[in-house]
Amino acid sequence: MNNPAGNAAMSQRTPFNKPKTARGEATKKAILSAAERVIGARGYNDASIGQITSEAGVAQGTFYIYFKTKEEVFSELVLEMGRLVRHTISDATQAISNRLEAEQAGLTAFLEFVQAHPDLYRIVQEAQFVDPDAYREYYSAFAEGYRSGLTEAARDGQISQGDPDTRAWALMGIARALGEQIVVFGNKAPITDLVDTAYDLIANGLKP
Repeated sequence: MNNPAGNAAMSQRTPFNKPKTARGEATKKAILSAAERVIGARGYNDASIGQITSEAGVAQGTFYIYFKTKEEVFSELVLEMGRLVRHTISDATQAISNRLEAEQAGLTAFLEFVQAHPDLYRIVQEAQFVDPDAYREYYSAFAEGYRSGLTEAARDGQISQGDPDTRAWALMGIARALGEQIVVFGNKAPITDLVDTAYDLIANGLKP
């Protein structure tokens, strides 16, 4: 597979207290969606369970059917972001056999996802301080897939030889920085412009 997410394994953690009914699943999703908006807007420390349940339109006691603590719902949001992003990138690149073209398509898909889910992006960045384990798990899953994809592409002669681990983290750093430009710094430039410039750097480097 030649997508930027590579063959990254899904998180080893399972969702917290998986509901047994469709109604329960819908309620849990409503709480997660509300938590995404509330924590994303206010930050972890300033968000409360009461604010989350009020936003979700459920009783505060309902929260504890699905999550024990605010940290638990936060951690699930981080893992959910990872699952959604990997799925999005995989869908965008699965039909592309050329690694460099897959990088361009994958970066576009990532930035479009971030633009559509700024609260989730902010939550993942805050996880470095709130839940370091979830934060490391989020990025390690991407790095694992990237290493695999880059190694395969180099073996097939699609890209030059080089340390796949360092390259993986460098490419992830480009995507993260551009996402931060959009979410944190409010860059309104078209995503196509951002991707075109980044892709030129990835494909051709800085050498004149």
